[in-house]
Amino acid sequence: MFKIYNRVVVLILVLLPLLSHAQDSNLGNWMIYIGNKKVNSKWNVHHEIQYRNYNAVGDLEQLLLRTGLGYNLNDKANLLLGYGFIHSENYINNSDDKLDVDEHRIFQQLITKSNIGLVSLQHRYRFEQRWASDNFKLRLRYFLGINIPLKKENDKFYLSGYNEIFLNSEGEVFDRNRLYFGLGHKFSRGLKMELGYMNQFLNNGSRDQINLIIFASF
Repeated sequence: MFKIYNRVVVLILVLLPLLSHAQDSNLGNWMIYIGNKKVNSKWNVHHEIQYRNYNAVGDLEQLLLRTGLGYNLNDKANLLLGYGFIHSENYINNSDDKLDVDEHRIFQQLITKSNIGLVSLQHRYRFEQRWASDNFKLRLRYFLGINIPLKKENDKFYLSGYNEIFLNSEGEVFDRNRLYFGLGHKFSRGLKMELGYMNQFLNNGSRDQINLIIFASF
């Protein structure tokens, strides 16, 4: 296991110069850790950290902390009740000034998984209750993910992609849409990493991000 984590550290050090090359552009960077702790055959604990930058590093856009308790309905479906804390630093009217916003979020989700040949599919349905300052909002999200191994006999390297749409319960119904494509590497059964590109389409424009994602299950 120690050797595996050494390989993860080395890979991150190799990729950081590529990410920093985009620091003076409009290309942002999200560094993400997603963990899952199996309690027993039915219960699991989800934990997640996302560090989002407007540029490569050093210009914080958002820090997201999320956790939750999940229950396996069967080996292909999981229900989860979770909580998230989100600290955002939003630029004001394209100036150099920022507005800090803290949000508390309760969410419920259902994840289902299936396979079509070598292709793995994941559906995630998430309902969020969001508190930010004195505002309370509801939001629905639908995520469709796909995973394809590059070699039939070996899934160590794989292609990953997803599309996720966000819908508000009031006001502007369409909130945003995220489209992602990435290349992943499995270090072991419980540890993998992806490097990918994501376009986030918003009502007032779009943004591009480089995503570096670590998944750990134990």
